[in-house]
Amino acid sequence: MCGLCGVFTYGRDAGPDPMPGLLRMCDAMRARGPDGNGTWRSPDGRLTLGHLRLAIIDLSQDGAQPFVTEDGRYTIVFNGEIYNHAELRRRLAQAGTRFRSRSDTEVIVELYRRHGPSAFAMLGGMYAVALWDEAEGELVLARDPFGIKPLYLADDGGTLRFASQVKALVASGDVDLAPDPAGQVGFFVWGHVPEPFTLYRAIQAFPPGHHQTFSRAGARPPVCFASVRDTLARAEGRASAALVSARSTVIRRAVGDSIRHHHVSDVPVGIFLSAGIDSTAIAAASCEQVGPGCTTFTLGFEEFRGTARDETVLAEAVAQRLGTAQVTRWVRPEDFGQVYDDLLGAMDQPSIDGVNTYLVSKLAAEAGLKVVLSGLGGDEIFGGYPSFRDVPRLARAASLIPAARRIGPALRAATSEWIGRFTSPKYAGLLEYGPGLFGAYLLRRSLFMPWELPRMLDPDLVEAGLDRLQLVERGEDSIRGIRSPHAAVTALELTHYMRNRLLRDADWASMAHSLELRVPLVDWALFEELAPLIAGPLPPRKADLANVPAESLPRDIAERPKTGFEVPVRDWLQRGARAGLPAARGLRDWSRTIHRSFVPA
Repeated sequence: MCGLCGVFTYGRDAGPDPMPGLLRMCDAMRARGPDGNGTWRSPDGRLTLGHLRLAIIDLSQDGAQPFVTEDGRYTIVFNGEIYNHAELRRRLAQAGTRFRSRSDTEVIVELYRRHGPSAFAMLGGMYAVALWDEAEGELVLARDPFGIKPLYLADDGGTLRFASQVKALVASGDVDLAPDPAGQVGFFVWGHVPEPFTLYRAIQAFPPGHHQTFSRAGARPPVCFASVRDTLARAEGRASAALVSARSTVIRRAVGDSIRHHHVSDVPVGIFLSAGIDSTAIAAASCEQVGPGCTTFTLGFEEFRGTARDETVLAEAVAQRLGTAQVTRWVRPEDFGQVYDDLLGAMDQPSIDGVNTYLVSKLAAEAGLKVVLSGLGGDEIFGGYPSFRDVPRLARAASLIPAARRIGPALRAATSEWIGRFTSPKYAGLLEYGPGLFGAYLLRRSLFMPWELPRMLDPDLVEAGLDRLQLVERGEDSIRGIRSPHAAVTALELTHYMRNRLLRDADWASMAHSLELRVPLVDWALFEELAPLIAGPLPPRKADLANVPAESLPRDIAERPKTGFEVPVRDWLQRGARAGLPAARGLRDWSRTIHRSFVPA
């Protein structure tokens, strides 16, 4: 995992020297690549590329980037890991390709040389790629299907700038920083900034599962090569009786294959271990496949010690049973106070989450690790969230009320001022939003509903932001063509909550400590194999994940109700000055605190 950036001047005039801005972008992402860095300029001076390296595969200089092929035709910078690079290398070698390194970077280039843009659909892993073809005078960008690795663009109509972080583009000093109302408002709706928006109108996220070509003629439209929505829509009706009867075997094999691939590394791989099914199944399966030599990491919080929310007891019991080297760190309010400023400085876009990943990543990095596995994605793929039950139930109930959507806005307007004194303010919008699956999902997942925002932000900003966000329209489009309510919620969780918050938080929070965080349950090959089951009559459940290891998980973990990994941030912030932190009484204050760190009042 690394950091990349670039500047491509495709306008008629080459413009000022882009190298100073490129170097500023590299400096802003220094933690992403402590093992090496490099820059490259095309012969005509119109393209400059920068790269910061965290060496994981092929630790030699042969794996350094920017990587230029021997014939000089292709140059690439790449962030991520390609877990099937060994299989792809063998196929290419059999077809006559000669390699000069063991890196997955060179595999991407040679696969592209042979197959063109269709090569990206063959890659198994997480990636953001910028590849220059000197012969064609074309720059190609691509991002993995789930959007595990970030990539942001700023295109002013004559110059394209891109980087692994929004803050790198900001640091370049060459990007217009006019605020985007959609990003500002979107943060308060969701607790994160929804893609493709950022806080700045000039900067947007590159779409996951797409590639796009840029040349002197400008930008061609992005081309989709992998889509969560379309994969699930196509999978409906494909769960044959034979597949359903063999579902346990299929799930065990698919998850096991993904875990094995995610251990591909030339440096040791650790595991984040909580008391949940996801991380425990990964740890147990890892020990079965690669041996018990892994190091596992668990956080404990003094506020939870001795309570049901204490994860350490079960995690340490599992580690002892598996024979891993267990590292447990107890976190106190003053520990959070000590890292508070650094945490906000590392956060690339505002998010109300990510504290736990930041703290446990710090623990792993201090232990000398460069790669860890996380159980992120288990709830999305295996239906672990309450939303899989609540959203379809709410949508069905609301749809039974005659003319619910027609009378909903009037009912919401009449009740929104006072209903919050008795229950959640969201209940004011039950009829307005509840009848549709996305509307029900918005009620379930939103931080604040749209009508609450004028009390927190400038009303004109809210109006402009909601107009650009097109919340319901975009949300319904993300599940268009999916008939199964369970599959629809899967698509919503994967493309909204997981992509925009969990994966983004995992990236900045781990890379702040020069740590590569891998997610075996967020794997495209795994998803494609399980898609017919997810969209079928008997979708995968957490109990299926618990059965992946050959030796069953302990009953107190396998049968433990879904609780979520809790961090007592609210308790810490309520202590305010006593812990050296700004005082905050709840989510409203916490979200405002985060927002102010990005957009000073």
